[in-house]
Amino acid sequence: MTILPVLDLMNGVVVRGIGGVRRDYRPIVSQLTTSTEPLDVAQALHDRFGFDAFYVADLDAIAGRTPSLLIFTQLLDRGFRLWVDAGIDAELSHTRWLAQVGVQNIVAGLESLNGPTQLQQLLDVHGPSKLIFSLDMKHGTPLAGSAWNGANAWQIAELAVQFGVGRMIVLDLAAVGVNQGTPTVDICVRLRTTFPSLEISTGGGIRNVDDLRQLQKVGVNQVLVASALHDGRLTPESVR
Repeated sequence: MTILPVLDLMNGVVVRGIGGVRRDYRPIVSQLTTSTEPLDVAQALHDRFGFDAFYVADLDAIAGRTPSLLIFTQLLDRGFRLWVDAGIDAELSHTRWLAQVGVQNIVAGLESLNGPTQLQQLLDVHGPSKLIFSLDMKHGTPLAGSAWNGANAWQIAELAVQFGVGRMIVLDLAAVGVNQGTPTVDICVRLRTTFPSLEISTGGGIRNVDDLRQLQKVGVNQVLVASALHDGRLTPESVR
């Protein structure tokens, strides 16, 4: 299992996610750096922990604005590998732009997809090795539009795998940044049991190394972490 540090971007700086209530997000306060610039924060995480891959959520693009391609390019030029969620527009141009600048892992978030047909289109364009489906939830309820016909989180996960998704993030936004543990353990266990070859990532609410050990035991491949790294609750020793 590997740890994937998260950079939540809003208005060009790194912000701290709290419970998925984006209007309350504020520039990050970190023990690692006084800067909120994405390149500085990424470099600080690299210097302290050795991380060279990051999950980047472009919250402005998810809200419908233009993706922060310059920031992605700067991070890539520094040698970092990226997973990027920059929203999904009707023409799929956001994801095509990401591919053009060299983003290696493109995240298709459930909250941005207009329906299962668009997920299938993205798989056709980018392929299952490059595209990662994010099963976005809040308090266990999927953030899915009407085109999903009221499907619950498990039904959406099953459908995504049927479409050809081979990489899935399971994320409950209500847990992000609140230091209360990860509520997605049960569905991760079910996914690992039902789909042994599926690459599973999760995150949100990581408190300490014990939470990481629990996720490792259930077979999670990657864990998305932000606050615990910046607050000092995870150290380089515990990460190793």
